[in-house]
Amino acid sequence: MKILVINAGSSSLKYQLIDMKTERCEAKGLCEKIGIGGFIKHQTFDNRVYEKEEEFKTHKQAFDKVAMLLEDKDYGVIKSLDEITAVGHRIVQGADRFSESVKIDDDVIKQIEEISDLAPLHNPAHLVGIKACRDVLDKAKPHVAVFDTAFHSSIPKKAHVFGLPYEYYEKYHVRKYGFHGTSHKYVSQECAKLLKKDVKELKIITCHLGNGASITAVNKGRSVDTTMGFTPLDGLLMGTRSGSIDPSVITYIAEKENMSIKQIDFMLNKKSGYLGISGVGSDHRDVASARDAGNKRAALALEIQSYQIKKYIGAFAAAMNGVDAIVFTGGIGEHSEKTRKDSCDEMSFLGIKIDDERNKLANEKATLISSDDSKVKVFMIPTNEELVIARETLEVISR
Repeated sequence: MKILVINAGSSSLKYQLIDMKTERCEAKGLCEKIGIGGFIKHQTFDNRVYEKEEEFKTHKQAFDKVAMLLEDKDYGVIKSLDEITAVGHRIVQGADRFSESVKIDDDVIKQIEEISDLAPLHNPAHLVGIKACRDVLDKAKPHVAVFDTAFHSSIPKKAHVFGLPYEYYEKYHVRKYGFHGTSHKYVSQECAKLLKKDVKELKIITCHLGNGASITAVNKGRSVDTTMGFTPLDGLLMGTRSGSIDPSVITYIAEKENMSIKQIDFMLNKKSGYLGISGVGSDHRDVASARDAGNKRAALALEIQSYQIKKYIGAFAAAMNGVDAIVFTGGIGEHSEKTRKDSCDEMSFLGIKIDDERNKLANEKATLISSDDSKVKVFMIPTNEELVIARETLEVISR
């Protein structure tokens, strides 16, 4: 049984074909610059690579190419598209309508369209990806929507309602939704396996750190709070996003700089974070290199984020009345030894002790990075959001 996982962006199409018997990724790839040129990279499990600039005017043309490569005699991994059992689609925003993954039909598509104003850069693109796949594959092939927000639907009202007039919650569904749900779900479950315990027995804090970053409190396998809010802008300092700030800063800068709401939104999402503070760039590696070369603003940007991670770990430990384990994942969480170390430094009051040698060696595989006498176990666990989407898809079609 093979599941095709699709993550469509406004000008991109990421995919993985996963054999559910072994949970091995048979092939994966990315189509970029759709509508503005075109480039594709396709790679098989045995490292056969197809890489080429190729014009894609639409997502359908891009998916046509993906389908061809999956069956190709030199770069393919299946003899026929009929071998694909189902398609799982990543959908960023499910709002308060979708608390679990669902089979896609016309009503589901309509509902995703209706909440697109909550994720205008993502949901419309996901719908384009769904249409492209349905146009190319057998019409009877089941498609499943897997929502980033679904894992966070268990967050209680006391943690997801904002201190605004309640009418906006009722009229416009303005509330905390949270994101990176598939990642937080995956690494919390993997953490439980490493501890040889049922996830329902544990209190885990998961730190997904990448260009976008969020932290989640997972109590008994359920998300009870998270740092991202109504949008992915909230919470931690990120690559180009400001994270949480005093809302009055917005009106103050708007008045001083004569900026429109759109300009302010662009500034907060695209010109802030690492980029805004360091002036170097939005990539953690570039900012870290600048810090190591003596750039004080770059050092400050990274110091701010590590401080915020530490602060949220403390807050979520308080919210859950304790913590058994902390997990670092995502591009930065998996590869930055210093971020993991700095984020857990001076937290002995929680019983957290990092083993420097273990932390240094942690890179590709799930690794315990805390010392043997640490009361709270700390792990680096590589995330696998595509596998979660495939598992959810299989579960839905098996009902």
